[in-house]
Amino acid sequence: MQMAFSFIRKVLSALTLAAAAGLPAAAHADWPDRPITLIVPWAAGGSTDILARLLSEHLSVSLGQPVPVENRSGASGNIGSNAVARAKPDGYTLLVGSMSTHTMNQAMFKTMPFDGVKDFTPIAELALVTNTMVVSASVPATTVAEFIAYAKARPGQIAYASAGAGSTNHLSAALFEKSTGISMTHVPYRGGAPAVLDTAADRTQLLFSAGTQTLPHVQSGKLKLLAVTESQRSKLLPDVPTVAETVPGYELAVWYGAFGPAGMPAEVVKRLSREINAILAKPEVIKKMGDMGVEVRQSTPQSFAATLQRDADKYGKLVRELGITME
Repeated sequence: MQMAFSFIRKVLSALTLAAAAGLPAAAHADWPDRPITLIVPWAAGGSTDILARLLSEHLSVSLGQPVPVENRSGASGNIGSNAVARAKPDGYTLLVGSMSTHTMNQAMFKTMPFDGVKDFTPIAELALVTNTMVVSASVPATTVAEFIAYAKARPGQIAYASAGAGSTNHLSAALFEKSTGISMTHVPYRGGAPAVLDTAADRTQLLFSAGTQTLPHVQSGKLKLLAVTESQRSKLLPDVPTVAETVPGYELAVWYGAFGPAGMPAEVVKRLSREINAILAKPEVIKKMGDMGVEVRQSTPQSFAATLQRDADKYGKLVRELGITME
């Protein structure tokens, strides 16, 4: 009798272990079996929102489940990002974040509800913004080298515009100052549109901003395009040099990426990464994103994680050195 009970206990123990081992795999194999929420931490209508809705449209088809976009704006992207950081890491709540929400905010805000690196699972890099360096038509410089010489001869007299303190416009110009040793005056605006308009009107002389905002004014002759800020020439503007071709080591890459909460199942992350990269390879998606002024990026979760950590270190250090803080 004792041997029989011993045998039964062993069988039950084995069945329990088998079930425990099998449950996660079964659960992951069924994913997704319900809608997936894609959160955008900015208001509807912006470039992040447009990109998210393009991604949502295609993911809904490839995953066989609705992928509704939910806008949760506020606090420079922190409100929506925090909602994802605190969500259950089951693959049903995702985020389209940016370089600013995950690398710059951590250093700028005195208190943060999340860690931009530790509290998220990087899934796939989505796009790289074509970030341009432009000057007003009155500036007698047509190259980066000529502008540096012009600015050095006028310390503190050149005014550069930005969408606000701590914006990527601000960081781009501040890094340029730091890298070249020139001194300029920062003029922050409440948004990118007035910063572009005032530079085009020659009320400020320099602006770093997305090509979608600056190129129409370049075409009209009100702005002059000197360079792009990425480490390599943009596929969208192959004839335009990079700042780094004149200022070695200069780079400010403004990217968008797909994230989930930390601790997501590896199988779900791999599936999402595979589906997203397949979407980004579609000619119609490449064209739509190019029309938005962004360049498609292909990545693995591992390579995106490396980019995230690198930029968090780089831009966090820059923000702290410049003493930029937000409440």
